[in-house]
Amino acid sequence: MKCDKCDNEATVHEMIVKGGVKTERHLCEHCARELGLNPGGATLGQLITKFVVAPQGQPLAPASKPAAPARPTPPTSCRGCGTTFADFKQTGRLGCSECYAIFETQLGPLLERAHEGATHHMGKSPKRWEERAARAESDSARRERIDDLRRRLEQAVMAEQYEAAVVLRDELRKIEAQGTV
Repeated sequence: MKCDKCDNEATVHEMIVKGGVKTERHLCEHCARELGLNPGGATLGQLITKFVVAPQGQPLAPASKPAAPARPTPPTSCRGCGTTFADFKQTGRLGCSECYAIFETQLGPLLERAHEGATHHMGKSPKRWEERAARAESDSARRERIDDLRRRLEQAVMAEQYEAAVVLRDELRKIEAQGTV
């Protein structure tokens, strides 16, 4: 999309609804700065923090729905980076992409409030993002398959089933040769 002022690539998209009339502006970073808009804006962590961490003595931002009775959150941490939900509450930042899956139940209501009830992405996704997600999913399945084969190989050797162990070893080598894990 092109900038409304200079025809460069637009990176700032502003939508204003005033008196029931919706107006959209698409600007490049330079033109947005000239008009006093802050293209850098707040980080995702800063935006979410206001829904997670309130100043001492003040309640959290009001929810659009009545809050469910509080139940203790399990003290889990992310397998990928070690971030705990307490760390997220303190900093407003997750450590890695796996954190979203690990803390899904705790993040769901927060993101719903932050996005005024929207819980699903309805727009386009970058093509590279979809390719990367598919590749990560296949890598994960491959890792699980390799772990399973290693376990079965070890059991076959311990049970002195060497013929089965040779077949498992060859299959394991074949999968490992297809790419690094």
